[in-house]
Amino acid sequence: MTSPLFRTKKVEQSILDTEEPEHALKKTLSALDLTVFGVGVIIGTGIFVLTGTVAKNNAGPAVALSFMVAGVVCALAALCYAEFASTVPVAGSAYTFSYASLGELPAWIIGWDLVLEFALGTAVVAVGWSGYIQSLMGNAGWEMPAALGSRQGADGFGFDILAAVLVLVLTAILVLGMKLSARVTSVVVAIKVTVVLVVIIAGAFFITADNYDPFVPEAQPVDAGRSLDAPLIQLLFGWAPSNFGVMGIFTAASVVFFAFIGFDIVATAAEETKNPQRDMPRGILGSLFICTALYVLVSIVVTGMQHYSELSVDAPLADAFKATGHPWFAGFISFGAAVGLTTVCMILLLGQTRVFFAMSRDGLLPRFFSRVHPRFKTPHRPTILLGVVIAVLAGFTPLEELAALVNIGTLFAFVVVAISVIILRRTRPDLHRSFRTPWVPFLPILSVAASLWLMLNLPAETWVRFAIWMAVGFVVYFLYSRGHSRLARGEETRPEDVMKPGPDSR
Repeated sequence: MTSPLFRTKKVEQSILDTEEPEHALKKTLSALDLTVFGVGVIIGTGIFVLTGTVAKNNAGPAVALSFMVAGVVCALAALCYAEFASTVPVAGSAYTFSYASLGELPAWIIGWDLVLEFALGTAVVAVGWSGYIQSLMGNAGWEMPAALGSRQGADGFGFDILAAVLVLVLTAILVLGMKLSARVTSVVVAIKVTVVLVVIIAGAFFITADNYDPFVPEAQPVDAGRSLDAPLIQLLFGWAPSNFGVMGIFTAASVVFFAFIGFDIVATAAEETKNPQRDMPRGILGSLFICTALYVLVSIVVTGMQHYSELSVDAPLADAFKATGHPWFAGFISFGAAVGLTTVCMILLLGQTRVFFAMSRDGLLPRFFSRVHPRFKTPHRPTILLGVVIAVLAGFTPLEELAALVNIGTLFAFVVVAISVIILRRTRPDLHRSFRTPWVPFLPILSVAASLWLMLNLPAETWVRFAIWMAVGFVVYFLYSRGHSRLARGEETRPEDVMKPGPDSR
């Protein structure tokens, strides 16, 4: 007998649930929309900041290879996501996939994890956006009052009003509809990619070959100590990462990997895609390929413009242009970063609301949140609730130390999805799969190993905080979700309960 904790939800039932009139999302997205969403969320502070940080501290000019390594790790996970998103085109991403393969408790765990990941990610990005905007305002001679420009005013009170307003505006856009969200994202992504391409093309004229020597600097062992700030792998096995050299490339990869966080959010929009069987793999893999290529090219250009040892940590691209006597580009790059972060914030919020919506539709969270807006066909209730909560978080809470939880949450989701692919291949070989992950089970196993390796390189303190959040999730599950689950209550959507979608739902 199977334990109730590991009861699985049939794929057919998950798909049938998406056709309930009161719980059905509007299908409006194309492969291009999905690719734009992916590019919009991946290209953010990573390309504008991390490049200089890891080049100066970990890998030197070989940071380009670090981006390639990180891109390969993400590609392994992306292939697993592509199979699931095209086979189970239901909102919820890794949560929905694990419910169909691993069971209810594992699905709850991953859903609880994703709610935290996307909430903190949205808040952190909103605060970063506020910083760029205040910097641009300062250049123009405008200064925000201290109490409204940060969380540390003169009297000890502060509220980051810009970060909070951004989240609330994006919440309103998401309530009004996915097509509007896609149009806004398309415009912003076009601006952001243009800025990146200008950096690559213009910077190529200022490259000095001597700056690439040495391409792989000599290795320098690092002793991170035995505190909770040290990587978990060092505390467990006594292994210490090294800066530079071959191992420095892999150490840097564990850092720049987090510049890729977000491509998995494309999978949360599967239910709102016109042809998910065809378009989900294209959107997931296409956005990842485009962003990897841009990351590699930017890292090659910036380390060629300025020697890696002299790169700025805070604004490497802008300062590299200043070092070559072209300060005008600094403001241009800051503008691109500020514009680009709006889409990162919006798509992270989109991902969280879809996971929350899927969990409520299954009864693991109150069903009140699973009803869609009668006109816009969006999950307006969880969107408004989460938007307000995140706006408050972004305005008041010092999130810098919690940002690493976003990273471990994403890697944990990668592990679960890869394992789920293997299990569902065995338990449901009869399912039609328009896209199949190649070399199963070897490729998913490799994906699990790569993700776990990067997780072990995170600080032990991050693991402790992640464990605390998971413990809270277990309490919520056993006190509420277990008894209110639709599977536990025997509530299933029947074909006769489903109204055929009209033209406005396509």
